[in-house]
Amino acid sequence: MTTPVHVTVTGAAGQIGYQLLFRIASGQLLGPHTPVVLRLLEIEPAMKALEGVVMELDDCAFPLLAGVEATSNLDVAFAGTSWALLVGSVPRKAGMERGDLLSINGGIFKPQGQAIARNAASDVRVLVVGNPCNTNCLIARTSAPDVPADRWFSMTRLDQNRAETQIAKRLGTSVSGVKNLAVWGNHSATQFPDFRNATVDGRPVPEAIDDEAWLTGAFLSTVQKRGAAIIEARGASSAASAANAAIDTVVGLTTPTPDDDCVSVSVTSHGEYGVPEGLTFGMPVRVDATGAWHVKEGFTRDEFSVEKIQVTTNELLAERDEVVKLGLV
Repeated sequence: MTTPVHVTVTGAAGQIGYQLLFRIASGQLLGPHTPVVLRLLEIEPAMKALEGVVMELDDCAFPLLAGVEATSNLDVAFAGTSWALLVGSVPRKAGMERGDLLSINGGIFKPQGQAIARNAASDVRVLVVGNPCNTNCLIARTSAPDVPADRWFSMTRLDQNRAETQIAKRLGTSVSGVKNLAVWGNHSATQFPDFRNATVDGRPVPEAIDDEAWLTGAFLSTVQKRGAAIIEARGASSAASAANAAIDTVVGLTTPTPDDDCVSVSVTSHGEYGVPEGLTFGMPVRVDATGAWHVKEGFTRDEFSVEKIQVTTNELLAERDEVVKLGLV
């Protein structure tokens, strides 16, 4: 057994956190040979519920679970952590303006970024799951300027998984055959799941699915609005699928990527594909044999793709302008 890796999960007693913790403790996040210490952060009113979650973790007797620290203290939560999964956030409610949402979440993610800078391990990597995750990531990253920008990610893998499934179901094939599907931009209804550069069973998706109207219509709208559809159906937001996508993201960022595939994740833009620098923007990523990641080159764009990506870019620029105005970055 190796030295345990400390993993922080915020909002640990929430729906996504509850789905996530047991999978981390079982070895699905970092592999079957890496013990973990879970550092669980909650707000004070939720600490009683978190106590029950910790009891359940104990009762599972996970061989890889080397310890659990449950706390409402930011410095304790991020002490020595190598992976910080920022799950807890305040969702948008009816009648809430975007500025209100960003201001409230800024009060969460700015102090968390500062605490990461003060306390985390030197190899820390951060995945923001709590929405609006792209801009929450921007806030946290800006609050921790000494943590390199390439250590910060926000989650678009859930959108990738949703898109791959829709393509596979359309063709009646396995989802494992869908490759190289990037999701560009914001984890919101403006995101663009890029079917043009994707393949299914080795064939370009537009060739395998000879139905442009479906690809540019029902396919896009289904993926973009899937979260809202789930809320309408079950009366609550995505939890198990979001936790699954968080696991997939970390595995994708710690495992070499096959040449014919990519990992869809939001990263800090350095101008790749013309994306404005500094935005946390969904892009195709590849991890090489050394474990280093980079934005995958070679994706082509037609007029339709350019138009859709510009829409999501504009939304993220507007969010950035709003948090600048609020003094959060």
